[in-house]
Amino acid sequence: MLVSLALSAPISSTSQTLPAAQQHHNHRPKMVKFLKPGKAVILLQGRFAGRKAVIVRVFEEGTRDRPYGHCLVAGLAKYPKKVIRKDSAKKTAKKSRVKCFIKLVNFTHLMPTRYTLDVDFKDVASGGPDALSTRDKKVEACKAAKARLEERFKTGKNRWFFTKLRF
Repeated sequence: MLVSLALSAPISSTSQTLPAAQQHHNHRPKMVKFLKPGKAVILLQGRFAGRKAVIVRVFEEGTRDRPYGHCLVAGLAKYPKKVIRKDSAKKTAKKSRVKCFIKLVNFTHLMPTRYTLDVDFKDVASGGPDALSTRDKKVEACKAAKARLEERFKTGKNRWFFTKLRF
């Protein structure tokens, strides 16, 4: 036996329940922007996969050349070695060196971490998206990043960032 239900009130459309500002737009809530300058990330693809880096500048909407979300990162190509007490000053200085890289990376190739580094990379990203356009600019930016990261390593802060990932 079939039972039919008769609805007394018509089914309301969603446009009547939404606020006036959202009625004519297909509004999706905005995502929180958590990839900000200073955020420590791990690269997942490419030559520096598994290396730690810091976001220097973010390009959320992309650029004409790269029409996708990406960011400029400065990272460690070579981590500093472990320093022990009996090492000479010369050996300690050599072990404390880092080798840096600077790269524009797609958001999908980054794994954000909970760590942030409050290192000032303003001079590294001074040129904007064309900071890496020529070899000379890239070398200068890399030298500036290396100086900042070595300085941070010598202060003893952000220890996790300067240790090699073991996986």
